[in-house]
Amino acid sequence: MGPNKHILLVEDNASVRGVTKMWLEAAGFRVACAANGREALDLLRGPVRPGLILLDLSMPVMDGWEFRARQRQSPSLASIPVFLLSGEGHLPEIAASLGVAGYFPKPVEVASLLRAIRTLGEARLAAG
Repeated sequence: MGPNKHILLVEDNASVRGVTKMWLEAAGFRVACAANGREALDLLRGPVRPGLILLDLSMPVMDGWEFRARQRQSPSLASIPVFLLSGEGHLPEIAASLGVAGYFPKPVEVASLLRAIRTLGEARLAAG
């Protein structure tokens, strides 16, 4: 991912969140976690801006759809790319409607996710 190796993982399932965080950290990323969209927005108001958001869709308090709508409305947050990690059906269509950089059906294949994260980082470096 280049210079910003910070990822925000938004996932309500504690065991999925823990395992995903462990794999990402083992690959060299710094990972902040939120259990729902509201917690994620609170974290995004802090001083550290992630280079990528990994977003579940079905969560309590604030789901991924509402989080993404609020993220897109905020000029300071809209440019942060998002990958969906979800068990929802019709994921390609949902991803297209939400304007995300990518999507991965659950259970997520870690090697594919890591490849996509690295490809995204390389593309952003090339564009910047």
